[in-house]
Amino acid sequence: MNPGVYAAGLAYVCWGLFPLYFHRLSQISAVELIFHRSVWALLCLVLVLSARRQWGWLRPAMRSPRTVATYAASAFLLSINWVLYVWSVHNGHVVEAALGYFINPLFNVLLGVLVLHERPRRLQWAALAVAAAGVLWLGAVAGSPPWIALGLAASFGAYGLLKKTASLGALEGLTTETLLMAPVAIPALLWLGTHGGDTAQADAATWVWLLLAGPITAAPLLLFAYGAQRVSMATLGLLQYISPSLQFLLGVLIFREPMQPARLIGFALIWVALMLYSAETLWQRRQLRLQTV
Repeated sequence: MNPGVYAAGLAYVCWGLFPLYFHRLSQISAVELIFHRSVWALLCLVLVLSARRQWGWLRPAMRSPRTVATYAASAFLLSINWVLYVWSVHNGHVVEAALGYFINPLFNVLLGVLVLHERPRRLQWAALAVAAAGVLWLGAVAGSPPWIALGLAASFGAYGLLKKTASLGALEGLTTETLLMAPVAIPALLWLGTHGGDTAQADAATWVWLLLAGPITAAPLLLFAYGAQRVSMATLGLLQYISPSLQFLLGVLIFREPMQPARLIGFALIWVALMLYSAETLWQRRQLRLQTV
């Protein structure tokens, strides 16, 4: 099997297991934990880039107002996504967080229509309609829309849309984003450390877990970057469902979140929509290959 499949698949497995890590640090507020994550991830990324002697991109990037503005916006969206995701894990909403990443590919199609004026194909429209029915059903069952899922899909979808126009690679881009977060994150952590923040009295074990946020953030990214260069977009599109599937299973089986039959109907509609979307994508790519033969 193509080693890129293993690398990308392992990246999605790592992302799918993130709830276990954040649940371990549930005594720390989501915002403070994200400050730690951004700082230690930046340190880890700096070490990786230094080992690879890969710093030629930094000066031109920082001298470009457009690049800085793009990555400042993407850093803001990424921060919102991270905080909302960690908050959902801390407050027993892992299943709904998984729903956000299930509907994210379909939300990307919707963003393409609204922002890029793309024209979805018929099966893509059908997938969007079925997914919308699933979201409406979940909202009717719960008495309110699944705001966490919609917030995660919207923030990550907008983040992905910005990255489409970004000029840097995945590793360099995340380094730039965490670098732009640092002027906020580092002073905030220093202030919280002296004014009774959640980590002010943390024990050594908690600090070890916090420091692990660096490699835990960077390692899946490196695996994904390696895999993405070696497999097709269609394969990546199928592999991406590993992450929310694992999160869903963790929420139901490990964290014992309720999954009533009525709620499961809404998830089933979302899964049908994803099958339509995936089948249409694979069929379209097959047609393109046949045309080029």
